[in-house]
Amino acid sequence: MSRPSLIVYCGLPGVGKSAAAAYTADELPARRFRSDEIRKELFPEPEYTAAETAATYDELLERGREALASGSNVVLDATFRSTEYRDRAAALAAEVDAADGVAFVRVTCETDVVTERLDQRTTAESVSDAGLREYRLVSESFEPLERDHVVVDNSGPLEETYRQIDRSVLDR
Repeated sequence: MSRPSLIVYCGLPGVGKSAAAAYTADELPARRFRSDEIRKELFPEPEYTAAETAATYDELLERGREALASGSNVVLDATFRSTEYRDRAAALAAEVDAADGVAFVRVTCETDVVTERLDQRTTAESVSDAGLREYRLVSESFEPLERDHVVVDNSGPLEETYRQIDRSVLDR
């Protein structure tokens, strides 16, 4: 059995992490775990406290661990705004001997495009509650990503985002 891969998608709310992560998971194939979904499972009416965030990341990483240990490729989809959670993802990859360790992908997007997308987002089409307020709050607290990583700019059409992923994430 070949060693599974761990790919961590990170970035600000509304930049398109979930679209990029979903594409990657389909193409690999891989199991995808989303912090937004896990938070809602754990906390049906989330208040986005530090304790909720810690519990959400604990569960996200545990699900990733279990899937990797069973031989599945894994894509984690969350802001990963803190070095602590990125370090934990890297430690997880080492613990399960993931192929090539962990690959971090930071999704970016021009602020005006994010603003437009968040204005158009409805809860019917997105499990995320994040709006422009959360985008601004996270942008102020997002710690620098000081690990090797790929940047995918999701400011344009999804097809261009997918081409970037094909070149820089899936062809590595």
